[in-house]
Parts: sequence; C-alpha cells; structure tokens
Amino acid sequence: MITLDHITKTYPVGGGLTVLDDVCLDIAQGEYLGILGPSGSGKSTMLHIMGLLDRPTSGHLAFDGRPVNALDDKELSTMRGRLVGFVFQSFHLVPQLSVSENVELPLFYQGVPRRQRRARAAKALDEVGMSPRRGHLPAQLSGGERQRTAIARALVTEPALILADEPTGNLDSRTGGDIVALLERLHGEGRTIVMITHDRDIAAQLPRVVHIRDGKLEEQ
Repeated sequence: MITLDHITKTYPVGGGLTVLDDVCLDIAQGEYLGILGPSGSGKSTMLHIMGLLDRPTSGHLAFDGRPVNALDDKELSTMRGRLVGFVFQSFHLVPQLSVSENVELPLFYQGVPRRQRRARAAKALDEVGMSPRRGHLPAQLSGGERQRTAIARALVTEPALILADEPTGNLDSRTGGDIVALLERLHGEGRTIVMITHDRDIAAQLPRVVHIRDGKLEEQ
C-alpha cells in the first residue's frame, strides 16, 4: 500500500537539520505496523509524509502503487481526504461541535450531502461504541471517549489507511489498553493501520514493529 524509497527530510535550521535519513519501508494492505521511537526520533515526521501532510526533501513515496512526489497540493489534499484517516494524541476535536458533528466534519469538507453524512457518522460511532454519546460536546466526554470519537472521525471516510500518532499518549493505562484493543479489532476487520508509539509494552502487542532513532529506521 505504501512504499517509502530512500526518504530524507531536512529542515533549514542551523545549517540543516536532517529528521529522516534514507528511510526505506514497505507497508502491505491489511497490515498493522508499529513505529517505535523516542521523542525527536523522526517518527511523527515519517507519519506526516505517509499521510501526505508533508513532502520529503528527497526520495520517492508511492501510495497504493501510485507515485505521489509530483502531485500538487490540491491533488495531495484530495488523495489524503479520500484514502487516509488520522488519529492524534490530543484528539483534535472541535469543542463547539457535538460528537456526531465532529465525526461528520471530514464528509462536510468533501461535499457529502447532510443525510449521507449523518448516516455514515452514525455507523462509525456505532462501530466504536459511541452512539449513546453522539449529542454530547467534547468537554462532556472522558479522554477515552474523546479518542473513540476521533477514531470514528478517522473511519467515517472509509479510508484505505489509518494513521495513529501516539493515540494512547494522553490516556491512563487502562483506557489506553481499551484504545489499543479497539484498533486491533479494526485491524482484524481488514483495515491497514500504522501506529506511532514510544511505549514498548504497546509495541510488543503489535504484529510488526520498526524502530526509528535519530532519523534512521531498522526492522525489529
């Protein structure tokens, strides 16, 4: 599904800061991959490149067999909205919108009619066990409920790939375990998932893990 071919990312800071250094990685459809590494190792930058949020300085990226380096920003945005669902550590829910409205938001930007948006949001919320809370605001939810809502929002576009950036980072261990179990169930249903984590206990539960340190990648 994704091929990173000798990807390098350098920022023009202090004469040049290399965050990713000649990274090569293939991710198959239906795979559940963990990216393990300490803070500042380059793992979030790598996830942003996979999710078409950022461009590499050099190297080639292919998504579902299609080279994407030459695509313009509009084409990347369209592909990202259609193929990738994101789950972030800090949830990124809009506080003024209800649970259901937050989940509908990606469909709103895609121009999906309201009735279809509501039906698809209801389905996604049911899938993560959040249907009873659909009318609540984010401030009325626990941390685990906020993350389940964020996962429903990632699912609502029926993406080919789910990218989870430290999805348990703001949760206690029990709630984090529930989120890991939910992602495992979604993987069992055939979804491709890439999870970033610095937690070795979580990484140990995943079927495949790569380790990144100082921008260099190695298979575990």
